[in-house]
Amino acid sequence: MNFWDFLGSRHQQLLTDAYQHASAVFQCMVAATVLGVLIGVVTYRSEWAGNLATTVTSGILTIPSLAMIGLLIPVVGLGVPPTVTALTLYGLLPIVRNAIVGLRGVDPSLVDAAKGIGMSRAARLLRVELPLAWPPILTGIRVSTQMLMGIAAIAAFASGPGLGNEIFRGIASLGSKNALNQVLAGTLGIIILALLFDAAYVLLGRLTISRGIRA
Repeated sequence: MNFWDFLGSRHQQLLTDAYQHASAVFQCMVAATVLGVLIGVVTYRSEWAGNLATTVTSGILTIPSLAMIGLLIPVVGLGVPPTVTALTLYGLLPIVRNAIVGLRGVDPSLVDAAKGIGMSRAARLLRVELPLAWPPILTGIRVSTQMLMGIAAIAAFASGPGLGNEIFRGIASLGSKNALNQVLAGTLGIIILALLFDAAYVLLGRLTISRGIRA
């Protein structure tokens, strides 16, 4: 069976796996973005706190994905929980780092001007600092998403969802007539999803970043 025939015969399963893969990455990115920005907001004013946050999230990223999921299985079980936990943790570094860099890069004179017209610290953060720091934060989100697209394939090791199941099934049946087709279908599906997500982020940037900041 050639590759196109394989796609035709398995399109329903492949679409289901692709949907689960995209859904897992999207949900984990939402969680990682919220946590990452919060960590950045809490730590960016202090040099040592910012360095600590970056160092800890960097350390998480050095743990091999198979080892991370393997360590999580006894704690949270098989399936979705270890996948979501691992992907969220892996997605933190670029967001935390870019949030800290972006917030520290805001022109102090703009913050002082906002303070001078009576804005509270929370209002300055929400209406001045975070909007100006949003471009680098969005860049961090894009980098994290690309990483998680590939890492999410390892979730199949813990009976997790996604296109990694196609890849693992193909590897497990090497020598059979459809083994290569399964690996190729899973790999190409992940690449296509990564490109679609990145295109969505480009559109989001155009909609949420003012022309003055983009310039």
